Amino acid sequence: MPMGIAGKWMGGAAAVVALLSAAVIAPAQAQGWRYVGDVDRVEELADGVVVSCGTARVRVTAFADGVFRVQLAPAGAFDGDASWAVVQPAARAKVSVDDRRDAVVVRSGDIIATVRKSPLRVEFADRSGRVLLADAHDAPMAWADTAHGPRVRTWKAMPADEHYYGLGDKAGPLDRRGRAFTMWNTDAYAWQGHTDPLYKSIPFFIGLRQGTAYGVFFDNTHRSSFDFGKESEGYFSFGAEGGELDYYFIAGPQPARVLERYTALTGRTPLPPMWALGFQQSRYSYTPQARVREVASMLRKERIPADAIYLDIDYQDGYAPFTVDRKAFPDFERMIADLRAQGLRTVLITDLHIKHDPGKGYAPFDSGLREDVFIRNPDGTLYIGPVWPGDSVFPDFTLSRVRDWWGGLYRDFVSMGAAGYWNDMNEPSVFRVPGNTMSLDAVHRLDDGDKRDHRAIHNVYGMLNARATYEGLLKLQPDQRPFVLTRAAYAGAQRYAATWTGDNTASWHHLAQSTPNLLSLGLSGYAMAGDDIGGFIGSPPPDLLTRWFQLGAFNPVFRNHAATDTRPHEAWVDGPAHEALRRQAIEQRYRLMPYLYTAAEENARTGLPIMRPVFLQYPQAESFYGNDRDFLFGADLFVAPVASELLDAHAVSLPPGHWYELGTSRRHATPKEPLKIDPRPDTVPLYVRAGAIVPMQPLVQHTGEQPVGPLQLQVYLPMAGEGVCAGSLYQDDGISEAFRRGAFLRIGYACEVSRRGAAINAHVAHDAHAPWWRDVELTLFGVERKPASMRIDGQSVADWHYDAQARKLVATVRDARRDWRVELSY
Repeated sequence: MPMGIAGKWMGGAAAVVALLSAAVIAPAQAQGWRYVGDVDRVEELADGVVVSCGTARVRVTAFADGVFRVQLAPAGAFDGDASWAVVQPAARAKVSVDDRRDAVVVRSGDIIATVRKSPLRVEFADRSGRVLLADAHDAPMAWADTAHGPRVRTWKAMPADEHYYGLGDKAGPLDRRGRAFTMWNTDAYAWQGHTDPLYKSIPFFIGLRQGTAYGVFFDNTHRSSFDFGKESEGYFSFGAEGGELDYYFIAGPQPARVLERYTALTGRTPLPPMWALGFQQSRYSYTPQARVREVASMLRKERIPADAIYLDIDYQDGYAPFTVDRKAFPDFERMIADLRAQGLRTVLITDLHIKHDPGKGYAPFDSGLREDVFIRNPDGTLYIGPVWPGDSVFPDFTLSRVRDWWGGLYRDFVSMGAAGYWNDMNEPSVFRVPGNTMSLDAVHRLDDGDKRDHRAIHNVYGMLNARATYEGLLKLQPDQRPFVLTRAAYAGAQRYAATWTGDNTASWHHLAQSTPNLLSLGLSGYAMAGDDIGGFIGSPPPDLLTRWFQLGAFNPVFRNHAATDTRPHEAWVDGPAHEALRRQAIEQRYRLMPYLYTAAEENARTGLPIMRPVFLQYPQAESFYGNDRDFLFGADLFVAPVASELLDAHAVSLPPGHWYELGTSRRHATPKEPLKIDPRPDTVPLYVRAGAIVPMQPLVQHTGEQPVGPLQLQVYLPMAGEGVCAGSLYQDDGISEAFRRGAFLRIGYACEVSRRGAAINAHVAHDAHAPWWRDVELTLFGVERKPASMRIDGQSVADWHYDAQARKLVATVRDARRDWRVELSY
C-alpha cells in the first residue's frame, strides 16, 4: 500500500509497514484461495467503474449518497439476482471517474473510492484523504472453487485502535474485535456467552475509531463468517461459502449517520402499534383457557400494567399450526374478546412448519399440497422433517404466491380478534436431523423460474416467513399496524417483525448479556427487540427476577416469558416486596410512554434505535467503546442497570456533559471517577441529560386506557450556554395506518437559560391528531432560586408553585395544543 492517504489515517509509514507485514499474505495463499491480481482493463460506468484482472472482474459503484457497492465476479459475470435485503434508492448518486496510471479514482459526494491497479485493492477515504477502509496489501479479495460453487472472501487492513460493532444478535461483548463469528441461523437452545452462531444472520458491522465511523454490509445469504483479528492482529476479513463477494461501504462520519444510511439501504422498522411497547406476559404455555383468564385477572387485580398475553404451542390441536385445541380452549373466541375488554391483546404463536397430515382434513396441509407451496427434495418428493407436530412440511417462502398463501392462513385468527403473531422455529429448526435444520440440498424456487438449494436460502428463510406474515396481515386488515415477532432474521427483517434473543437462561450471566445483545441488534438496524424477562430456561431466584423486570422496562420489547418446566415468572410470585418493585418498574415505563412512543417514531423515520450505546450519541466518548452494561434509552435518558448479584458499590460513569437523576434536581457533572451507588436501590439508576425536555403521562393499566390529567412535561434546565435544550413529542392513534396519511401530532420543545431567567417554547410542527390531553403540566428541575415572576405568552400568571428544597417549579399551560412560551424572571 503506497504511503500517502493510508499513512494519514494509520499513523505514518512505520504503522503501515507493521500493519501489512502481519501475515496478510498467508490467508490468500492458504486453503486454495485464488486472489485478484493486477488490473489489465478499466471500463467506466455512469455510476462507477468495472476493472478486469484476467478472467475476474470487480465492480465499484456509487449506490446512494455516502454508499458504495463492491462486487467480485471470479468468472467475469456478475450475479443478476435481486437482493432480499436491499431497498433500491430513488436515484443513483452522482460520480466522477478519473482513470490514472496506477489507480482509478471514483468520487461521489464526500467519499473517494480508489481502485489501485497493482495489485488490485479498493480503498475508501473521506474528502480530506483520510482512509476509512482499505483492502489488505497482498490479499484484497479471493475465491476458491468448491462442489457448490466458489467461496469468496476479502481481507481488510485493521488499525490497532479500531473497534467493531454489529452483526446482529451475537453473544459476548459488544465490541467484536479479537473474535470471529459465523452467520448461520441456528436454533441455539440454552446459548451462552461463547455460543456462535445464534438465531439471526445480519452481516453488517460498524467500524469506529477516534470518533469516526463507517459501516460494511455484506449482502450474501450463504453461510458466512467474519474475523475481526482472531486470525491476525493486522487485518480483519469476511466471506461466504457460496454466492458473490458483494458488499456495501457506508460512510459516516458519525456512527448514527452510518446507521441512518444502512437502514435507508435495507429498510426501517415500521412504527409499531402502541400496545406492542407495553408490558407483555407470556409462558410456555398458558393452558387451559381457565389459566389464561386467571393470569389476566391477576394482572388487573394486582394492578400490574400490561398490554398483551401470549399463547404458546399448547393452544393448538396436536401442535398443528393454525388450529385450536377445543378441549382446552372451548370458548377461544370469547376468551380473546374478554381479554381485549380488559385491555389485553392476544398474541398467538404460528410456527412455519405445517403438519404432514394427508387425508385428515387439516386445511393448511391440504390447501398447501393442492397449491404446490411446500419445499421439495431434488428428486421432486416433499421435504419432510420432524418438528412439534411430528412429521412436517415447509412452505417455500421464496415464491411470492406462497407468501400470499401463508398470509391468507391468518384469516380465521384475525376474525377471532387475535392482535399479534409469533413466528418461532423459523431458522428453520428441524428435530433429530444433522445440523438441526433443513437438508442443504432441499430446493427453493424463485419467481423467475430459477431454483436455489437451501444453502443459499437458509439465512433468509426466517425473514421471508416474517415477511409473509406481515404482508398477509396488512392485506387482511389494511388499516391496522401488524405486530409480528420472529426468532430468525436476516438483514432487512426489521421491515416486517420485532424480535427477541431466543432461549436464554435464568442466570445473572444472561441478565448482563441481554444488554450487549440488544444494543448490537439496534446497531444492526433491528431496534424492536427484547429478551425473555427472567430467562426462558430455569427458575430465577427472586432478586434476579426483580432485577430483570427493572432492566427489561428499558428494552424496546418488554416480554416476560418462561419454559414449561420452570417456576412461575409473573410479577406477583415472590411476595409483596418483590411485586412492588416489579410493578414500580413497569409503571415507570408506562409513565414514560409518550417519550418511548416518540423514540419509536424516530426509529421508524431515521433508523436510530430506541436502546443505544452511549457512543452512538457521543462518538468521541471513547471510555464507552467497551461498555456492555450502560446505555441510552432514546436520546436523553441514561440507564445504568444493576446486572450483578454482587453487593459491592455500583459504579456509574456518566456520558459527557451534565446529568440529572430522573425526577429530581440532583445534578452531576461527568466525573473523573465513577459515581458510587448502593447496589440495593429500589430502582434502576436512571439519569436525564441536562437540557432534556421529557414528555410523560399519568399512570394507566394499558395503552388503550386514556390517561386522566394533563400531559406531563419535565424540563431539566441546563446552565446558561450549556448545550442544547430541546425535546419532542409525537402522537397518533397508536393503532392504525392513518399516520401515513398525515394524521399525527408533532410538537418540538426548546428552552433558553440565562442569568436573568429561563424560557420554554413549544412549537406545533404538524397538527392533524387530537391527543388525549388538553393541558400541559410543566415541571422545571434545577431552578436554583424562586423566580420573581412568570409569564405565559406574555401574560403574567400567578398559578405556579416553587419548591425551594427540591429546586423545582410546577406550572400549568392551558389549552397547550398550540405554540406557547413560558418565561421565568429572577
